Amino acid sequence: MALTLQEKKKIVSEVAAVATEAHSAVAAEYHGLSVGEMTELRVKAREGGVYLRVVKNNLAKIALADTDFSCMSDGFVGPLVLAFSQEDPGAAARVIKDFAKEHDKLEVKMLSVGGELLAASELDRLAKLPTRDQALAILAGTLRAPVEKLARTFKEVPGKLVRTVAAVSDSKAA
Repeated sequence: MALTLQEKKKIVSEVAAVATEAHSAVAAEYHGLSVGEMTELRVKAREGGVYLRVVKNNLAKIALADTDFSCMSDGFVGPLVLAFSQEDPGAAARVIKDFAKEHDKLEVKMLSVGGELLAASELDRLAKLPTRDQALAILAGTLRAPVEKLARTFKEVPGKLVRTVAAVSDSKAA
């Protein structure tokens, strides 16, 4: 059954709204996956904070035309599923990568982050990006390290004095 013009406009506006807020996008070919497997992918995407949508290529080109992901337009060929990271840049890549480990029919075609088109081989690198909480923890640890080192240095001065006095008294006693 063909989509009406109103349905097409609704899909385009929905995908465009999600794309303007998204951090990254992954396009993967899903040819050969069963309905149950696609449902499983959708569930995992929802749990991971990823917007997942199968969109006709022409509608996807129109929807992404005025977004950072317009660089993907030339690669829209064949049956593609679009995954947009809503919370952190690596979320969509993690979901697609984990699902593709179990289902070899899901093949990544394109990645885009910040308006830059990446090769499909960069999926691992994008998936390894830390989440927001992990990045904040790394930053906190980095900021905390110099303060701890300074505190240990200040603490060492009186300790060294005590050890020197003890060594002098031991040498006089002997």
